[in-house]
Amino acid sequence: MLKLPSVPGATPPRPGTPAAEPKTKLDNAAEAATAALGWLDERTALSGTARFVMFRKVPKGTNWFYTLGTSTMFAFMSQVITGVILAMFYDPSPNRAYESMRYINNDVWAGQFVHGMHRWGATVMVIFIFLHMGRTFFFGAYKYPRELNWVIGVLLVLLVMIMAFTGYLLPWDQRAYWATAVGVNIFASAPIAGPYLGDFLRAGPDFGATTLSRFYSIHMLVLPGLIMGLIGAHLYLVIKHGTTAPPWVTAELDEELRSEEV
Repeated sequence: MLKLPSVPGATPPRPGTPAAEPKTKLDNAAEAATAALGWLDERTALSGTARFVMFRKVPKGTNWFYTLGTSTMFAFMSQVITGVILAMFYDPSPNRAYESMRYINNDVWAGQFVHGMHRWGATVMVIFIFLHMGRTFFFGAYKYPRELNWVIGVLLVLLVMIMAFTGYLLPWDQRAYWATAVGVNIFASAPIAGPYLGDFLRAGPDFGATTLSRFYSIHMLVLPGLIMGLIGAHLYLVIKHGTTAPPWVTAELDEELRSEEV
């Protein structure tokens, strides 16, 4: 009987043990993906970050009021996505701005739908962020140790209002022009810094081509970057300090701790 040569260190198969099935391409792809994710996680510690974000204690009495912050964030994400799509067709020049908006609404496939989402989404975002601030105030979530997060929230409210104001001029029609002119004049009437702020927003003494370009750059570049950075800091502090329980929920002391105190 012919015997196969033995391999050093190899364990011979036991009698009656079924032979291992050959690996398929799907198994090889799964192993490759697992190895790639393991390599990435070993160098970035993403799994630890995910556990830090997702697995945290939630206070008793948490309800739908606590979703207002998340709703505001998703409204901002919708504004970013629709704004990028509109920027692909918008021309920020006084001679072409209104025509480009008319082209988006009349000729671009689903352009009117995207423009409507962006326009009304700004109103929804403003409503959500004020409701979120009201919930934070009435629930007492601005107190120690969350004072810094409250300040960041106030700054986010101001930036959202400025972003809504700068976006109102971009259609460059009569309503947008005169409404923005009135708004800039209100800013310019502020004491001390008012005249300088008015000249900065107008990019000069009067409204013109540079005014539209300045509002567009502030609306598309400056404000979204600042808002994203503050949202990141805001979420980090929320995860670090946790959320507060509603004011009508009282803390329950453990009976063992109560007996030890007595």
